[in-house]
Amino acid sequence: MTLAATDFDYISTMVHDRSAIVLEPGKEYLIEARLLPLARERGAGTVAGLVHELRRTPSGPLRDLVVEAMTTNETSFFRDAHPFAALSDHILPELVEARISVRSLNIWSAACSSGQEPYSIAMLVHDIVGTDPEWRVRLIASDLSPAMVARTRAGLYSQFEVNRGMPASRLVRHFRRQGLEWQIEESLMRMVETRVINLDESLPRMPVMDIIFLRNVLIYFDTSTKRQILAQVRRVIRPDGYLVLGGAETTLNLDDAFERVQVGHASVYRLRDGKAQP
Repeated sequence: MTLAATDFDYISTMVHDRSAIVLEPGKEYLIEARLLPLARERGAGTVAGLVHELRRTPSGPLRDLVVEAMTTNETSFFRDAHPFAALSDHILPELVEARISVRSLNIWSAACSSGQEPYSIAMLVHDIVGTDPEWRVRLIASDLSPAMVARTRAGLYSQFEVNRGMPASRLVRHFRRQGLEWQIEESLMRMVETRVINLDESLPRMPVMDIIFLRNVLIYFDTSTKRQILAQVRRVIRPDGYLVLGGAETTLNLDDAFERVQVGHASVYRLRDGKAQP
């Protein structure tokens, strides 16, 4: 069934108001695919019926369920290998040496979905600093969706999820079997702090970050929102810190305070001249 234009406009406006995600005309199929299971679960039968229910209670809990269903949660362990190779081979060794006097690292994995990205980062940090009690690593994992943040906090993954990108040697080292699923080891879970953060809103109080992963999320926003998000990121990153974006994303023509640098086979971003930004 084709989604009516008025229903598409209603959903796209609501999703944009709540998350800043842009659903342009032509994405009707995406709304149908994402919301039809929710419509059936609610007894509405169709997406049109779901929209009718939304219109009757626009500020109720259904609104949040719809926004969550429309949020892309595609992820995997060590997704797109090059950024993680750059992190392991260049970025972490450099920053560990630079922070040797304070023995502290702050890392933020933003819009991290169900947590595979922050736990992939945690494994690489563990490879370098191990369990040295003198090192304090704070790894914040955030997402717009409370359900995804809860999944990250639980650190429990299906066989299918660990098969996607997880080397067998790391699975043996860092997970244990729990029924039909795999549980992240406790030492890595202690390293990760979970938060619900909407990137379209003012950031909560954050430590100054050495590394920020902001991958595959800017592509869903309009230009003004991208600039707003990058401006906030700029204010919480250290002058010599690293910003890692998705392969299809850039700061070019959005925020001139950043410049692209090549690290191994990955393109990452740093503040120009290593200067703190206002």
